[in-house]
Amino acid sequence: MSVFVLPELRRTHRWRVLALVVSVLTLGAQGAAVPAAHAAKTSAGTPAGVTVAVRDSKLGKILVDGHGRTLYLFEADKGTNSTCYSACAKAWPPLTTTGKPQAGSGVSPALLGTTARTDHTTEVTYNRHPLYYFVSDTKPGDITGQGLNNFGAKWYVLNPKGNKIDTH
Repeated sequence: MSVFVLPELRRTHRWRVLALVVSVLTLGAQGAAVPAAHAAKTSAGTPAGVTVAVRDSKLGKILVDGHGRTLYLFEADKGTNSTCYSACAKAWPPLTTTGKPQAGSGVSPALLGTTARTDHTTEVTYNRHPLYYFVSDTKPGDITGQGLNNFGAKWYVLNPKGNKIDTH
C-alpha cells in the first residue's frame, strides 16, 4: 500500500500517526467485513423463506443454508432466545428471514422455526437452536468455526436432527 505524503509531513510525528491510522482502518475494514454471501442474509433485504438443507462434510452430515454455507449453534443461547448481538453478531451473523424458512434436502420441516431478535429481525431456528454463520467461513463447505469458544461459549455445527456435532 502506498500513501502520498506531503513533504512537510514526512519529517514529523504526524506522518507516523497518519500512516498508522490508515493502516488500522484498512486492515480493520478488511477483517471486519462480512462476506457478501453472508451480508445478503443479514441485511434488511433478506429474502423471505430462506432455505436450510443438509450437506456432507468431513464431520458427517451438517446443516447449511440454501447456498451450502455452514450453520452453527451457540451454546450460550437458552431455548430459542439468541444471546449473540453487537460484536458477537458481527463475527457470527444470524441466519435471518422475513418469511417462513424452507426445509431443503435432508431437513425436517417440523424442526424449523423462527425467533424474534431484540434488533427487530427474525432468526431461523432448528430444533429450538438459533442458527448462525461464521465470518471466517468464506465458501460453501467451510467449517472453521467448529468448536470455537467465542463470546462466552462454544459454537458447533448441527446434524440433521438439530443436535451439535461435538468433535472435541
